[in-house]
Amino acid sequence: MLENLPEGVIGFRLRGRLSGEDYEQVLSPVLAAAAQAGPVRCVLVVEEFQGMTAEAMKDDMKLGLEHLRGWKRIAVVTDVAWIGNLTNLFGWMIPGETKVFPLSSLAAATTWAAAETGTDGDT
Repeated sequence: MLENLPEGVIGFRLRGRLSGEDYEQVLSPVLAAAAQAGPVRCVLVVEEFQGMTAEAMKDDMKLGLEHLRGWKRIAVVTDVAWIGNLTNLFGWMIPGETKVFPLSSLAAATTWAAAETGTDGDT
């Protein structure tokens, strides 16, 4: 979990391999609580990523569908080129808005995720 985020913004730091246990113990409970409170605004910091287990992939799809209308903004903060490229390419499939930021722009990503209307023409 990321700390010291604006009210209404949740955040996670992803490292290594994402497992089903990560979803059960951390992601699912936090996202469910955030969705109950209002539109989900999320910051994902990905420093290095070694993939997901099959169980995590299933949990990821389930989580997205359970809160399909609850997503507002997802800021993906990474210097891992393929993650940024995939997010930009397939972001339209993700509910809500997505935007990729470099690791050096975590503060800007957090501000964007928290904003009601974005800069650069984002809404």
